[in-house]
Amino acid sequence: MTAVPPPVPPRGCPFHEPLHGPEFAADPAAVYRRLRKAGPTAPVELAPGVQATLVTGYDAALHVLRSPETFSKDPRRWTDLADGTVPMDSPVVPMMAYRPNALFTDGEEHRRLRGAIADSLARVEPSMLRGYVERSADTLVDRFAPLGTADLLGEYAQVLPLLVFNHLFGCPAEYGVRLVEGMSGIFDGVDAEKANELLTATLVDLVTLKRARPGQDMTSWLMAHPAGLTDEEMIHSLVLLMGAGTEPQQNLIANSLRLLLSDDRFAGDLSGGSLPVEDALDEVLWADPPMANYAVHFPMHDVVYEGVLLRAGAPLVVSFAAANTDPALAADQRAGNRAHLAWSAGPHNCPAQSPARLIAAVAVEKLLDRLPDVELAVPVEELVWRPGPFHRALAALPVRFPPATAAVRTDGGRPSYASAVPVAAGEGPAAVPDRPKSGWARLLAWWRGE
Repeated sequence: MTAVPPPVPPRGCPFHEPLHGPEFAADPAAVYRRLRKAGPTAPVELAPGVQATLVTGYDAALHVLRSPETFSKDPRRWTDLADGTVPMDSPVVPMMAYRPNALFTDGEEHRRLRGAIADSLARVEPSMLRGYVERSADTLVDRFAPLGTADLLGEYAQVLPLLVFNHLFGCPAEYGVRLVEGMSGIFDGVDAEKANELLTATLVDLVTLKRARPGQDMTSWLMAHPAGLTDEEMIHSLVLLMGAGTEPQQNLIANSLRLLLSDDRFAGDLSGGSLPVEDALDEVLWADPPMANYAVHFPMHDVVYEGVLLRAGAPLVVSFAAANTDPALAADQRAGNRAHLAWSAGPHNCPAQSPARLIAAVAVEKLLDRLPDVELAVPVEELVWRPGPFHRALAALPVRFPPATAAVRTDGGRPSYASAVPVAAGEGPAAVPDRPKSGWARLLAWWRGE
């Protein structure tokens, strides 16, 4: 890439492919195929009136991610936001605007903020984390196993990261539900400004609480770190951790379960007792990464790449999904191949990829161990994907399985499950509990033990 002084092309030309709405959500791969015809970068629209360039080529993505001297992560360089072309209430602004955390900073400031996160994450014992995920997974499965049906997104994949990360953050129940509600609203771009306000207000409460009563948790460790994070930096570092630990985590779990239950390459092995969970995770991280398009960068000056002008201060969004499926890459063997970009690359690669992968693997293994005969309740092509330019997220993952009841254990272990015998023809198992409430009320009721 070289610095150039060419004139800026007229706004609105060329056509900007929309990355929002149901068409993109239903088949993003088709959109990526169209965009590749323009080369390794192409103009897109992230939301109405929000223009950007999407990086679709694998080599181009690596170049951007590994060139902090040319491409800044600081959104204060975003010219369209600064001059009012993009309004502050645009649904993508909460995901793209500046926050004083490691994701949106460069150089020494980035290293200081990232160091606090990485050092705090290093204090989480993998064995402790595995045990907590297993216990949380067992408890969640206990609630729907007798019913014979479940939405593995809303009743499992969404709730499990909430339990795990709220435990890691030392977060009270009501705070946890508010945090996930706010974060999901930001990712979906639905009333994102209100969702951002809810998220920020809740984290202010959490930081205030932990300043007064620190504990053995990530929030307290961040506060005590030699980096000396201010309250504002604390709040926005927690936004980063919550964003990475809930929405993408639930999508990784749900997308992996979908693959295992629908793809013959994986589903065919389940009945034989072989659970290729790690292979499924690799396939999802290559083909359907939970963060499909993100890693927003801003050129520090006008540059040209492969004959295309990239304007200074104009958003450059890396498509992990498109780069991973670049036809230039050999895709014969993905199992065990970790060269995908789902965790990003360069100085801003994800510092939590090991615990994130552990949580997802244990969650998937536990579910399949407890309900080995689980199957999709609808054809895979009828599953609905949530709209939004950044994530690859199912709206629901309905499944069915032989209803199971808890057998009383006398050896101190967790309850084991066996197929339930119906009370009468056409009836379900005896003493089947009511299905939990829907939405955030359900999560809050779950936390309160209702």
